Amino acid sequence: MPEGMTTPQDPFPVPEPEPAEQTRRTWPWIVLTVVAVLVIALVVWLVNRPSGDEPAAETPAPTATETGDASPTDAGSPSDDASTPAAEGCPAAGDGPPAGADTHEIVDVDGDGRPDTAWLTGGADRAFGITTASGATFSAPIESASPVPASAVVNVVAAGDATAPIALVDTGREVLLFSAADCAVTPTQNAQDEQYTFDKGFAGFGTGVGCTEVDGALHLAGLNAVSDDGTTFTVARTFVDLDAGATRATNGEEETVAQDAPADDPVVTTAQETSCGDLVAGQDGPVEPR
Repeated sequence: MPEGMTTPQDPFPVPEPEPAEQTRRTWPWIVLTVVAVLVIALVVWLVNRPSGDEPAAETPAPTATETGDASPTDAGSPSDDASTPAAEGCPAAGDGPPAGADTHEIVDVDGDGRPDTAWLTGGADRAFGITTASGATFSAPIESASPVPASAVVNVVAAGDATAPIALVDTGREVLLFSAADCAVTPTQNAQDEQYTFDKGFAGFGTGVGCTEVDGALHLAGLNAVSDDGTTFTVARTFVDLDAGATRATNGEEETVAQDAPADDPVVTTAQETSCGDLVAGQDGPVEPR
């Protein structure tokens, strides 16, 4: 360009925008961009969110190396808080109740939580026995000259500092006491080392047997109902103290429990039968077959 000449100016120059005007032109684009980003993010979240039917992801269990346990625990091993298993009961033995014996379901005598079965056989060699739910059978002969068919009742009573199962075998003239503890039927011994026997009015020492609840446990007792006029009775009770296992029995003090009681009073009728708690011989136990 020759010296001294100047560049001609644009006849229609575009004026530079002022700062405020530039800002007004820019912010709508910023808002649109932010809205677009939010819409895209919402769509992505809705597409990829987990449904309520899908199981939550499980955290993998630590391996033996991670826990420092060189020998992994068996999956089938019981946990520390597993409940204590029930007692197994008496070991299975014997052939069960003999053919022809009368049987009756009784209380659990061997501690496995299942009811057991008592039975009586008849004839010259009559016997009383028990067959447990676990399959054990044990028995003892009935040593009595009474011709009356026997009946029996079994229950759990106080014995020593605990309880023990006993059997009362009523032969009509007397009631024979047996222990049913320790997987055996054992004649309970008296102070003279003979089988403990309750009188049923035949010898004049008593008229029946019962069990009275004291401090939550049944206590065995001999009962005697005596009448002077045949219409009212005086009833006496003598508790029987049993050792652990109910293998030995001794008499406690006699006490009067009723006076001038009518013949139909329950205290009188109970004193003339063989029972223990709510169980009555002849109704809640086996009866000797004829």
